[in-house]
Amino acid sequence: EVQLQASGGGVVQPGGSLRLSCVASGFRYSSFAMSWLRQAPGKGLERVADIMNDDRTDYADSVKGRFTISRDNAKNALYLQMNTLKPEGTADYYCAATTSGLITSARRDPNNYNYWGQGTQVTVSS
Repeated sequence: EVQLQASGGGVVQPGGSLRLSCVASGFRYSSFAMSWLRQAPGKGLERVADIMNDDRTDYADSVKGRFTISRDNAKNALYLQMNTLKPEGTADYYCAATTSGLITSARRDPNNYNYWGQGTQVTVSS
């Protein structure tokens, strides 16, 4: 059974930090590209960051310089270090996996991800 279990969300003040985690099972994790996406209230899905199977990364302009995506293949784990959080960062955050060859399509359309986690809620309160 394929599972992606996200955790680490919570309530934080603007300017604060959170570290999200995602633990994967049921597929060859190290071969997949991984992403964090988020959905704010009343908004569509937004890709936040990607990390390829060769550790190359890419970030949405809205989080560049503040968020860092990383992975630990030995633990089948994905992380998102979020610093200098802003109120507009309030959202449900999801981890998702796709084959590296499909990442360009997935960036355009989240329906192209192979697997999704259940999400974790982040609230940035002022």
